[in-house]
Amino acid sequence: MIELLIEARRAHGLTQAELGTRVGQRQSFISKVELGERRLDAAEFIELGRAIGADPYALMRQAEG
Repeated sequence: MIELLIEARRAHGLTQAELGTRVGQRQSFISKVELGERRLDAAEFIELGRAIGADPYALMRQAEG
């Protein structure tokens, strides 16, 4: 699921720093999430997906398939 989140962030032309700003976090938080050093709970995943401009539920469904 994190790979899909990364792909969505890049597809929407956002840097880690820009995404961090949108969710009130530092770039290092986004980096740790993307590197797998920091796990996300479902609410955080949804928040990041929405901040990117992606449908977080569609990303979850895509990860299942």
